[in-house]
Amino acid sequence: MNPTITAFELSPDRGRGLARDMRVRWALEEAGQRYDVRLLSFSAMKEPAHRARHPFGQIPTYEDGGLALFESGAIVLHIAESHAGLLPPDPVARARAISWMFAALNTVEPPILDLQTVLFLERDKSWFEERRAMVKDAIRRRLAELSGHLGDAVWLDGGFSAGDLLMVSVLLRVRAAGILDEYPNLAAYVARGEARPAYQRAFAAQLAVFTAVSGG
Repeated sequence: MNPTITAFELSPDRGRGLARDMRVRWALEEAGQRYDVRLLSFSAMKEPAHRARHPFGQIPTYEDGGLALFESGAIVLHIAESHAGLLPPDPVARARAISWMFAALNTVEPPILDLQTVLFLERDKSWFEERRAMVKDAIRRRLAELSGHLGDAVWLDGGFSAGDLLMVSVLLRVRAAGILDEYPNLAAYVARGEARPAYQRAFAAQLAVFTAVSGG
């Protein structure tokens, strides 16, 4: 049987590849692993049946036989460890790739998520402009450091890995703010990730869900 993942029935990102099931879809596509998708409404995500899979009532989740996982990073790591191609075979290089997975989620993504919170939930506050500027500065500091490390390299550490998959996924979330374009090597890095056939298949699958449900 194929593993089953959960995804939004009607994605708040309008199928633009930003919802976190995209990371799992992409990893499965890179691994050449077929999968099934269980679509959930926002209300169904909070029901006991789904909370048994994800204690916080979010997506994605991953089920394969008796294994049930939540958190996109943990799911991607499991896929990468279970299939060839997303982690290097050399133990040292493998450990470095896993470090980049954690860096994407724990170091680069938090200020990007802060910006989304500011833009969507704090726009009516008296301190909105000051707060937005501070968060953007925090993002720029992280991107400048990441840009300095990447330099002219194609990927973060040798060949493409799950570290790149998660980092590209995270950077895509800040592109709409225009900040990514300030770092041409990072913008090109993200474009390389998007150009991968596995990414294209995953994006098309996620978009198809939104298009079908919304009637767009």
